[in-house]
Parts: sequence; C-alpha cells; structure tokens
Amino acid sequence: MLFIRLFDEPLAQASYLIGCSSSGEAVVVDPNRDASQYIATAEAHGLRITAVTETHIHADFVSGTRELAARTGATMYLSAAGPPEWQYGFGGERGVVLLADRDTFRVGYIELRAVHTPGHTPEHLSFLVTDTAAAHEPMGIVTGDFVFVNDVGRPDLLEKVAHRVGTADGGARQLFRSLQWFKTLPDHLQIWPGHGAGSACGKGMSSVPQSTVGYERRFNWAFEVTDEAEFVRRVLEGQPEPPRYFGHMKNVNRDGPPVLGAIALPERMAEHLLPALLASGTIIVDTRPAADFGTGHIPGTINIPYNKSFTSWAGSLLSYDRDFYLLVDAAHAGMLERIVQSLLMIGLDRVAGYFGTEALALWRREGRPVGQVAQMSVTDLAHKRAGLVVLDVRGRNEWDAGHIPGAVHIPLAELSDRVSELPADQPIAIHCQGGGRSAIAASLLQAAGHREVSNVTGGFGEWSKTGLPTENTPLQARTTP
Repeated sequence: MLFIRLFDEPLAQASYLIGCSSSGEAVVVDPNRDASQYIATAEAHGLRITAVTETHIHADFVSGTRELAARTGATMYLSAAGPPEWQYGFGGERGVVLLADRDTFRVGYIELRAVHTPGHTPEHLSFLVTDTAAAHEPMGIVTGDFVFVNDVGRPDLLEKVAHRVGTADGGARQLFRSLQWFKTLPDHLQIWPGHGAGSACGKGMSSVPQSTVGYERRFNWAFEVTDEAEFVRRVLEGQPEPPRYFGHMKNVNRDGPPVLGAIALPERMAEHLLPALLASGTIIVDTRPAADFGTGHIPGTINIPYNKSFTSWAGSLLSYDRDFYLLVDAAHAGMLERIVQSLLMIGLDRVAGYFGTEALALWRREGRPVGQVAQMSVTDLAHKRAGLVVLDVRGRNEWDAGHIPGAVHIPLAELSDRVSELPADQPIAIHCQGGGRSAIAASLLQAAGHREVSNVTGGFGEWSKTGLPTENTPLQARTTP
C-alpha cells in the first residue's frame, strides 16, 4: 500500500492518496479543487486514480471530487447516509456510487469501509483502510472532520452557516454517540484527519499530522467526557466564528461544484482603465501587505493582503455573484498564480482581470491623491479616545472575553453590511487583536467614504499588555455559541 498525505497550508486541509502498487490503482480521499496535484502525484508513483471519495459535504473549500473524476474518469463514492436535505444533488450522475454505513469498495488490494460517523455533519463518513494483501484488519481510519489530533469536529456549522436552527445541539449529541463507537477501536489504529491547526472546523486541533486511537483516547479532551450533556456544553462552548463564505461552500458542494478543467489566469489590464472601473463601483482588491497599502494606495481599493488568512477574508468580504479585479505585485514570481489558485479553492471564480503595481505608479504620475492609513499606538488611543469612535472588529468570543470600555463592536466579516451604523463625521480608530484584521477594516471604511480612519497597531493584545482598562461581557449575558 502506498499512502500519501497532501496538505494545503492556507486551508489547513489534508487529503489522502492511497494506492495499490500491485494493481496500479489509487483512490483520493477529500480532494480539493487543485486536481493537478493528485494526478501528478499518482503519475510520479506509477499509479492511476480510479476512485475518489469524500468524508462529508465540506464547508471550507470547494470539493475537487467532480473535478478529479472529470479529469481521470474515476468513480465517485459519496455518502448516502444523511437526511434528505443533505443528500448530494449530483448523486444520480453517471459514475457515482452512493455509500451507506459499512459499505466497502476497493482499489486493487486496498479496501475502504465507510462508517457513518455523524456529528460534524449528518452525512459524515469515516473510512477504515485495510491492506488486504498484508492483513485482514484495518491499519488506520481516515476521519475527515470527525476526530482530529487533540480535538473533534465542531457540530455547530449547519446552524451558524446554513441557518438550520437547532442543529448544533442535535449534532453535538450525534457526535457524542459517534465517539462511543470510536472508543471501541483498537489502540494501534492510526488516525488520519482532514484538518490541522489553523482550520475553522475545530477549536483546538494540533498541527501534528496524524495520531492513533490509543493516544487520542488518553489525551484528547473529548474522550475524557463521559456525560452527554457535559460533552454538548463543552463542544459548543468557545467555537470560533466560521468564515462567512462557509454557508455558500456548503450549498455548492452539496449541489455539485462546476468542473473547471484547465485553469486560465486572468488578463492583465491596462493601467489607465483602473480609474473608470473604480468610478463604476467595481471592486478592486489590493493584495499587497498591509504596511505597503497603508503607506500608499489607490483610494477606493480594498486591501486583503495575500497571507495565510487571505482565503478566509476573501471568502467573507467578496461577493460570489459579481466580477472583481486584483492589484498584484507581479514582481514576485508566481504571486498571481498563487492568489488566483487560492480564490478558486473557495469558489471565487469571477476574477475579471488584474493590475500590476504600475497602476499605482501611473496614479501618482498623474498627480492623483494617494490614500494612506494612519497608524495609532494604544498609548495614543488611551489619551485620545474621548474624541474617537473606537471600533473593535474581532470575533464575538474575543469581544466577550475582554474589550476596551466604550468601544463599538462590529466583526470584520459584517463590516461591509454595517458601515451605516458608524458616524460619517467622526474619526474612527480601529483595532483587532494584533493589527491584521483592523488593517483590512480600515481599507473597507476608507473605500466606503470614511476619511479619518486610523489603525491601532498591536490591537487589543497590546492594550491588555500595557495594563489599560478592559471590561468583559458577563457570562450570563453571553449567548451560547
């Protein structure tokens, strides 16, 4: 058996290529949209992909199952274990085999047995993997978003992103029962999870790529809790707010993502076209670092820096139903390709074109005003806040745990829709925990017409370190996550 883990860093997402060297066949579990990486990996090991499957209907990226099947002719194996509203919309297509609990399929001598493990989602499957040429028992289990290293999948996403009221509690109870089955597995069984640290699909997962049942039973918090009600409370408590695009992804992956085929990069636009696009209300995303944007940018553009958080904020702040353009520092080799690939991973396919940084240079040469984002220290904020609107763009859990007295709270993902709640004639000082989200927020407010905007460097983290006053939301006033 050949076993290869492929990990996407921006998504903190793992997929697995499992092959049989005797037959030359392979299966890919939980592929993302970058089908080429799986095809290239298989070819490098003398394998052909004949099967593709996924553990559940994903919310954090566009599934690559249909894409990979279209490119290779592989059979798609999909869960049929969920309720009617979470059945695959393309489950009746040619080349799809639907799996029920304990169904098996093979690639050569490798057997995958589907086990229904609901909780994170109602249709979730895990796959016990057996190399039948060498053993009659499984070597490991691909757990998807069911069991992670040091954590378990969150059961609240359907309620928070798909607006299925009441499903968080029910999902938590399903997850507890699925874990009771999981506890019966032998200690030596390896665990191959679908995510690592940095994913929003859990709240405390490790960056360690794999584990064993025995290790998790001893050290994973979820296995310490034997009371169902207590488990429900703990698994729902403190879950991070999911990126806003998760609800859209859930529907796309359920109904069937479009097959892209060969990926074409967007056209480079002539610099002189940019002012007219801005005047028409077109979104132009400046992907340069926040520091570069802060010292000089084209007014009206918004800044989503290309870094490890790019996908989350692009998916939360950009519209899926309108074209947008990029401003990219093309001097960095491969930057455009990486940015476009990241956008495609979450279904943002409507990149109509891009501008290089030459557009900013032309803007300056023509004598047009250049935007800047003022920076403010927490010490200055403490002295001046009486005359400022202090805007906190952190998540609700962060706000509840502690915030600056008198601050206004609007999470970054909601800011575009709630700009009207902020006074247009008062200076605004924006902060988050460390300065990253607040820099994006500053660009959004400036693009919306707010002129006196400052980014608080160091954010609430620096404010707390200096011993400045804070307050928190009383526990009884907090809503259950």
